[in-house]
Amino acid sequence: MKEIEITCKLGKELTEDEIQTAAIKALGMSPKAKTQVRYRIMRRSIDARNDILYRYRLELYKPDEVMPEYVLEEYQDVSQAEPVVVIGAGPAGMFAGLKLLMRGFKPVILERGKDVHARKFDMAKLSKEGVVNPDSNYCFGEGGAGTFSDGKLYTRSSKRGDIREVLHQLVRFGADPTILIDAHPHIGSDKLPIVVENIRKCIIEHGGEYHFDSRVTDIVKKGDGSFDVIVGSETSPTVYSSRKVILATGHSARDIYEMFDRKGWEIQAKGFALGVRVEHPQSLINKIQYHGKYQPYMPTAEYSFVTQIEGRGVFSFCMCPGGILVPAATAEGELVLNGMSNSARNSKWANSGVVVQIEPEDFPEYAQHGPLALLQFQKDVERKMFEYTGSLKAPAQRMMDFCRRIPSTGLPQTSYHPGAANAPLHELLPEHVSLRLKYAFPEIGNKKMHGYYTNDALLLGVESRTSSPVRIPRDSETLEHTQIAGLYPCGEGAGYAGGIVSSALDGINCAAKI
Repeated sequence: MKEIEITCKLGKELTEDEIQTAAIKALGMSPKAKTQVRYRIMRRSIDARNDILYRYRLELYKPDEVMPEYVLEEYQDVSQAEPVVVIGAGPAGMFAGLKLLMRGFKPVILERGKDVHARKFDMAKLSKEGVVNPDSNYCFGEGGAGTFSDGKLYTRSSKRGDIREVLHQLVRFGADPTILIDAHPHIGSDKLPIVVENIRKCIIEHGGEYHFDSRVTDIVKKGDGSFDVIVGSETSPTVYSSRKVILATGHSARDIYEMFDRKGWEIQAKGFALGVRVEHPQSLINKIQYHGKYQPYMPTAEYSFVTQIEGRGVFSFCMCPGGILVPAATAEGELVLNGMSNSARNSKWANSGVVVQIEPEDFPEYAQHGPLALLQFQKDVERKMFEYTGSLKAPAQRMMDFCRRIPSTGLPQTSYHPGAANAPLHELLPEHVSLRLKYAFPEIGNKKMHGYYTNDALLLGVESRTSSPVRIPRDSETLEHTQIAGLYPCGEGAGYAGGIVSSALDGINCAAKI
């Protein structure tokens, strides 16, 4: 086997003949052997440094070499198998469920929210009427938060496991096969719900269970080492029992952290990041990233950056090219923003979180809350934003005005449906965050993305659900909670993942341990 790279211009397809010609040259074979060469495209990325190119990485195999194929494990009929309760139907919970099918266990998936289609009606009410359903919103419901934030599948978490398992599963359930090769794969918020629904159908067809509108209110460890997982109220509970429980509740399930704290089960304050959503005209981002050479046939441009300001990281997060901004509140009286894109990425806006790293020691005034210190800090910032406008309208300020600490005169148009309210965002944000953003935006515009620092960019508050502010500790070998054998804290909600793919991998790993 030999690896090579070849390029072709955007807007053109790489032909079979071009691949074969490059292959025989690289392998030192006769032109007559062109059709005998086998190849696999491993990766496709955009190179915009000079000419705008697709850069392909290929594996080449001579006729006498074996070209290994990636094969997923088969799902088993688990209708009569031992149950494993999985709390949460986000990426960690879904992929844990699929792995349990492969290994002969029956996943019993409990989801506090609604199925992926019913969930859309609650999100529409949230955006149009400001009505928050605390169990069905952009964070809670089948598929988790990632279902409606573009379905970005980019991860650096290769050490967690074989990423191919996640990507091949997604293709099996309806995702475009290009996600197997694209450097920054995405599915799109319009297409991911179908994939999520197909995963559910597969789990049920093989004997697993899904239970929606099933918010877990208690987890009881019994004397024989097994668990009763309680759904509903004390007067009308539903009990699900199993020897093993996978806890995959997502980073916004604050009631789970509070339950652990009440029970005296170990949890820890964990650093996270907080900042703003930044919205630019997508045409400007296209111009910057393609160096003025953008053409309509080219993919919508995205960006990412990271810098250090006064000892803390400042970085872009969950960038949505051709996307829109959405309200991600999970309770009344709080204001949280997120971004999403459909598969075409064809809106006229680009948005991204730009956030500042926060550690427990940065806010000693919250130490009295113990392991829930940064959770309380997060709540207070979200409430402050809501109280300023008295609604889901987002406090907003033009980028250069924010950095200059002056009010904005009017605001540009925004994709955020509840609307934006002119506000001194530089004062509403914690000083720890505000000052670092003040220095970061000009630095990015001057050193990394010329044109990014502009008053045509709008900052909206607040982006605060980047990751969990709490970690649920687990044994590094068994992946069980450090105090509670048989309980597997998993995914973003436990503090061990940061996105769809890393959460899915963590779910796979926890199920494999069982």
